[in-house]
Amino acid sequence: MNIFKDRKAIRNYDSTFKIPKKELETILEDALFAPSSMNMQPTRLFVIESEAYKEKLRNVLLGNQLQLDTSSAMICLFTDLKKYNYAEKIFDTAFQKGLLPKDVKDRQLTNIANMIDDLDLHQVERTGVLDGGLVAMQLMLSAKSHGYDTCPIGGFKHDQLAKVFDLDENRYKPLLIISIGKAAEDGYESLRLPLTDTVQYK
Repeated sequence: MNIFKDRKAIRNYDSTFKIPKKELETILEDALFAPSSMNMQPTRLFVIESEAYKEKLRNVLLGNQLQLDTSSAMICLFTDLKKYNYAEKIFDTAFQKGLLPKDVKDRQLTNIANMIDDLDLHQVERTGVLDGGLVAMQLMLSAKSHGYDTCPIGGFKHDQLAKVFDLDENRYKPLLIISIGKAAEDGYESLRLPLTDTVQYK
């Protein structure tokens, strides 16, 4: 299997099948191992499996009802603008586990403390969008490696998704929704431009 070329956007899933929780958590752990700016890991995932929450999500979607009705889960990705609140936990834990030396930990925490008062939240959000994109792609590839399929969904009411989970809309910014499940269709092959159109060597 070539997970890069075999991955397709699947919209219709076996609605009777639920991904086992342990396996789904493995996929999510794979996804969250993606790199992020300063290792702040700002992407937050909300996994919708219950019918009650699927109904809450229904009115937020702009189409994409088939994925909602048949998928094993709908995974909503947000970026956390307060990601630096986790800096001490991240770097202290990394130091305790022997993953980085004390001087690096201290330097990183000092750098964050010095910049926190002058943060441009628009820049924080833009960085979070990039970080979330890496998580999303890694999630879809991990799912494919486990024999499942996905569909990235950007067609939803971005100003309403946080309300589904009673989140602080000023802190949590929606990025993407990904449906995941056992495919009930083959999906379509898709064309990619050749390297001659997309890559330049200098």
